[in-house]
Amino acid sequence: MAGYKPVAIQTYPVLGEKITQDTLYWNNYKTPVQIKEFGAVSKVDFSSQPPYNYAVTASSRIHIYGRYSQEPIKTFSRFKDTAYCATFRQDGRLLVAGSEDGGVQLFDISGRAPLRQFEGHTKAVHSVDFTADKYHVVSGADDYTVKLWDIPNSKEILTFKEHSDYVRCGCASKLNPDLFVTGSYDHTVKMFDARTNQSVISVEHGQPVESVLLFPSGGLLVSAGGRYVKVWDMLKGGQLLVSLKNHHKTVTCLCLSSSGQRLLSGSLDRKVKVYSTTSYKVVHSFDYTASILSLALAHEDETIVVGMTNGILSVKHRKSEAKKDSVPRRRRPAYRTFIKGKNYMKQQDDILINRPLKKHLELYDRDLKNFRISKALDRVLELQFTGVSWWLLLLWSMDSSLDVLLSQFGTSRITSWQIGGETVETVTDFIFLGSKITADGDCNHEMKKTLGSLRKSYDQPRQHIKKQRHYFADKGPSSQSCDFSNSHVWM
Repeated sequence: MAGYKPVAIQTYPVLGEKITQDTLYWNNYKTPVQIKEFGAVSKVDFSSQPPYNYAVTASSRIHIYGRYSQEPIKTFSRFKDTAYCATFRQDGRLLVAGSEDGGVQLFDISGRAPLRQFEGHTKAVHSVDFTADKYHVVSGADDYTVKLWDIPNSKEILTFKEHSDYVRCGCASKLNPDLFVTGSYDHTVKMFDARTNQSVISVEHGQPVESVLLFPSGGLLVSAGGRYVKVWDMLKGGQLLVSLKNHHKTVTCLCLSSSGQRLLSGSLDRKVKVYSTTSYKVVHSFDYTASILSLALAHEDETIVVGMTNGILSVKHRKSEAKKDSVPRRRRPAYRTFIKGKNYMKQQDDILINRPLKKHLELYDRDLKNFRISKALDRVLELQFTGVSWWLLLLWSMDSSLDVLLSQFGTSRITSWQIGGETVETVTDFIFLGSKITADGDCNHEMKKTLGSLRKSYDQPRQHIKKQRHYFADKGPSSQSCDFSNSHVWM
């Protein structure tokens, strides 16, 4: 065994999910809202009229929820035992439901007490629906019978006894008030005609039938039972078109999208599968946390509601589409546009043209521009500017600037200067523009007199101050313009 070499199992990369239009459409739902009910949710049914409320049947109660509400807006609890299959009428004004004691009750949405009570079944009624004329109710029960009731007279019209086991599902035609379909645990699906008092079509599903669905046109019938979903062509006498086996456990409910192009099935394997009604292939799938008993879609597929065995009601709302601007916004240049060519190296035959950089004004320049002369001088001294004499000349050359400065500082004697953290002793004599100035009481007059000749050449309006600044900026600070000696300075 020393020379044994273990088998090398080759691994392959897992391919990503293919993104299709169905994937984008069915994934465009918000995070589901979960509502806890009193028991297993056996039926969910949406009203076909605004505001598109939906009825949830769980335990011995029927709750009516608003489209976006998380609390029931109405509750029907007049049941002695478990309630089943609450279904809205086409106009959304009436609601019918069966019960464990064999009774069928009719409710007005605006009231609480039942309007009608139909007694005739001896066992639990699991299937009820309104006919297309809105004046009759079809019911199927565990006593193997199917009954047709008249709403105005509260009387039984017909009874069909062709099933040999529990009748657990059924639906009525939306076009013909005399046609309705029932499914039974005897593995058969039968279509009855009230005008003939018997079934006109019977098909063998092969498994106990849990749900049936008739297309709005009435030409196709879908049955679900066991792991199979089968599609029948009723116009050809119940011919089988396709048999689908995509679930791992019993399929319990069926639903059709608002467009009629997608078929949804829920199962005890905790999955909801979406089929295309043209190819009958699975185009999308939803996963849930518990086994699924009921399923319903709102108008325009805006909301999908799933009821589970653990009493959890999962509600998903479609995401609202972002509003598009009527006027398209102008596209701004990308960041790479601004840095393009920044690090480009000049070649031999290239001519390099440098774009002049924009110069921003310093803080003291902004003060001068706005005639804040004293503040500008303070900023210069705070920055420890070496060309103090040049800046003094610039400030004093403006109209009234010298008078302002002298009026503020003329009577204050400077005993020391703080420059670069060092203390500089005061001076008494200095050279100003080639003239010796003595720091006495007449220094202000002498400095004005010295500046007189210069101020004549700059006697312009205040709007031309910028040109004066550029003039001095070109000359730059001069070491001969102001020479500090070991004397005192008066300002």
